[in-house]
Amino acid sequence: MKCKDIVKELADYLDEALDPCLRTSIEEHLGQCKDCRVVVDTTKQTIEIFCNSEPAPLPSTTRQRLHDALVKRLRRSRPGSTPQA
Repeated sequence: MKCKDIVKELADYLDEALDPCLRTSIEEHLGQCKDCRVVVDTTKQTIEIFCNSEPAPLPSTTRQRLHDALVKRLRRSRPGSTPQA
């Protein structure tokens, strides 16, 4: 198992969606490779923080700018049609 293999399998490893043999291989590698442990631990912490946080409210001016940009984009992609607000 190489470090690049850990990165390729990271999502499935964290989701516990790997076959037991591959999972064992990854865990053996993690036992010997500090850099990969840091990547795995940091990714786990990031996911936990994200999942446990509340979405930040979007300021009304930002919401309006986003809405206007989307309407403009929709009008360009569909000539002659007017999107509903």
